Amino acid sequence: MAKKQKYYVVWKGVNPGVYDSWTDCQLQIKGYDGAQYKAFGTKEEAEHALASSAFHYIGKNAVKKDDTPKQLPENFDLNCLAVDAACSGNPGPMEYRGVYLLTGQEVFHFGPVYGTNNIGEFLAIVHALALMKQKNINMPVYSDSRNALSWVKQKKCKTKLERTPKTEKLFQMIERAESWLKENKYTIPLLKWETDRWGEVPADFGRK
Repeated sequence: MAKKQKYYVVWKGVNPGVYDSWTDCQLQIKGYDGAQYKAFGTKEEAEHALASSAFHYIGKNAVKKDDTPKQLPENFDLNCLAVDAACSGNPGPMEYRGVYLLTGQEVFHFGPVYGTNNIGEFLAIVHALALMKQKNINMPVYSDSRNALSWVKQKKCKTKLERTPKTEKLFQMIERAESWLKENKYTIPLLKWETDRWGEVPADFGRK
């Protein structure tokens, strides 16, 4: 079965516009600080999105593919960080990032490295915690992954991924993250992003 065509909108990148391949989209966003982009199912949707604010699609008013509007609760505090991971295959090339909701700015980004989505979600949360402790910042962290939130609470990445030469770098990162959790206390609230009610988490990579 042929893979369905996707169109990628780049609001902030080397050359903002609509691209019909992920490769072309990557060329516009890779290494670009604060890049904003998202995938759409049709060219018409993508062109409409390009003409609109990126925040409508990847921020507080994110919409799903069925175009059903999603809204954050009234008085939702945007002074928070959202994290997410993306993986091409499972396992496969994985990357994660954190986005500050108030501005839509990408605060950190790591990858790609060979791994799984759950591992990426776990590492993203720990990365956010460590960064905020380093900067002496205290704000909620949102993740749409129940598994990752549970792993962080247990201070253990319970992945079933095999440790091999190919995944060694990733496992070293996991060990550092687990050690950080065991050695550091934090009061930062870790909260579940309610995708069904609020839309995609703002740190979503837009590749669904």
